[in-house]
Amino acid sequence: MILGKEFFSRDVLEAAPELVGKVIVRTLTDGTELRERITETEAYGGEEDRACHASKGRTKRTELLYGEPGIIYVYLCYGMHWLMNVITGEEGKPQGILIRCGERHNGPAKLTKALHIDGSFNGVPVYGREDIRIEDDGYRPKLRTAPRVGIDYAGEPWVSIPWRFIAKEEQEC
Repeated sequence: MILGKEFFSRDVLEAAPELVGKVIVRTLTDGTELRERITETEAYGGEEDRACHASKGRTKRTELLYGEPGIIYVYLCYGMHWLMNVITGEEGKPQGILIRCGERHNGPAKLTKALHIDGSFNGVPVYGREDIRIEDDGYRPKLRTAPRVGIDYAGEPWVSIPWRFIAKEEQEC
C-alpha cells in the first residue's frame, strides 16, 4: 500500500516511529526502480523544538515546514549533502521527519545519494507521484529510541529527548 497524505497528517511523534519499516521507492527516468527500507527516523516538533529548523520562526527556508503534510523538505547540509524530511501534522504547524537511515545506507546523506534525491524534490509530495513514494508492505519492526544526532546547538532538554526511532535489529547510523 502506498502511504498517502493521511499517514503524514498526524503528529510527528505518531508518524515518525511508524515510518520505520516502510519502503522508499524511487523510480528513475530510465525506469530503474530503487527501493530502500527505512530503518531510522528522527522527529522534529515545531517552533518550540530548538533542534527544528522552524525554531526561529517562519522564513523562506522553512516555509515548507508550515505546509501540507506529506510534502518533502530537502535541504543541503554542510553545503554538500542533501537530507530528506517529510512534513507531518497540521498545515501551519511545522513538524517534520528526517529519514536518517535505510537498510543498505547508514546515514541520511548516503541514503539520499543512493536514491538520487536532491534539491529538485524540495516541495513535492511523497504521494501521488511516479518518481517517488513510500510503501507499507506490512513489515513492523520492533523499535528502540535514542536522542537525535548532531543537534548540540539546541541545548537541553532537546539534545536528550529520545525522538530518534530505530529498528531494533539495525545498527544506529
